[in-house]
Amino acid sequence: MERFYFSTVFAAVSHGKARGWLTLLLAFIACFSSCRSDDDPLVPSTQTPVAPGEDGPVKGFFLLNEANMGSNKASLDYFDYGSGIYHKNIFPERNPGIVKELGDVGNDIRIYGDKLYAVINCSHLVEIMDVNTARHVATISIPNCRYIAFDKGYAYVSSYAGPVKIDPNARLGYVAKVDTALLQVVDTCVVGYQPEEMVVRDNKLYVANSGGYRVPDYDNTVSVIDLDRFKETKKITVAINLHRMELDRYGNIWVSSRGDYYNVRSKTYIIDTSTDLVTDVLHLLPNSNMTLRGDSLYVYSTEWSYITNSNTISYAIVNTKTKKVVNRNFITDGTEKKIEIPYGIAVHPETGDIFVTDAKDYVTPGTLYCFSPGGKKKWEVTTGDIPAHIVFTRRKME
Repeated sequence: MERFYFSTVFAAVSHGKARGWLTLLLAFIACFSSCRSDDDPLVPSTQTPVAPGEDGPVKGFFLLNEANMGSNKASLDYFDYGSGIYHKNIFPERNPGIVKELGDVGNDIRIYGDKLYAVINCSHLVEIMDVNTARHVATISIPNCRYIAFDKGYAYVSSYAGPVKIDPNARLGYVAKVDTALLQVVDTCVVGYQPEEMVVRDNKLYVANSGGYRVPDYDNTVSVIDLDRFKETKKITVAINLHRMELDRYGNIWVSSRGDYYNVRSKTYIIDTSTDLVTDVLHLLPNSNMTLRGDSLYVYSTEWSYITNSNTISYAIVNTKTKKVVNRNFITDGTEKKIEIPYGIAVHPETGDIFVTDAKDYVTPGTLYCFSPGGKKKWEVTTGDIPAHIVFTRRKME
């Protein structure tokens, strides 16, 4: 699963760099010396021209770099389509009064209205910024927060609820309901163990429960919350160690299962929201992350096996109407051989350009690759540590 105990082991377990416990412990201890104090100078942003400027409805995108747990180095980058310039690490200089900057482990980023929401997992908060300027607006404290979804003026944030540690007796997680006008938590709903991504359909919130802290006793359910009453109405049994969710235009939810990294392989499941039943299992589609554009679901997998002590990386496109894999590698020019650990994926909503991030060794700056819809590399750029989450904006940042 993604980040369920010390330092780089979070990424190791889900994305495949198995390391010895001594190395993990040393990395974990070293990370705590890197937090910026009041006396430390601000690190200025850097600007790198990477592409010709272009005009269009999408003005740019934000990229949230997770950074290694304990390093307090989560960072925010921005790409400006009008100038073709990539701006790395924009948060500190736009928010010089925030001493610890974004915080520890950037886990999700979304835009709702005129605000940019960044979920900072191990700092136990949601950082809210003005989407036009990336300047701080507010923070909301939510323990061990993971992912965020929106509907009808509310944000929904999944929370592991308890401390960041493996524990066979770890408590149930919950979803926090946030009023986006008041910018405060107004309710909570208990779900399964260690809840992850969520989607909204027909006034219901679907929540993927992983149970990763309780390894090997993983959760295997998707919680369904009635948003009018904000109560869990049922659990759908799917598979162990669930993580990602995407809702297609036909009312189907695509759900990833990470398996147990031993004998149970990663697979992709489909839930029909009209019946809340699992209708399909794609056994040959391992899934670490996915993104949807039209009827095309772009999927990559970095599937680690403790049996072979090796990592299997794959890419695919699935037609969500036919539920068939139509492409077994959407990178067509060989660039995938340069990507050590694919960690984030996004597709431009207008042009169809494909973005894949490379986390490399999890402790040094990563790389963002931009590919044409045909899979040819257009450009690449150095990012912060562990580049992970991209959100496109139709507003030009000031």
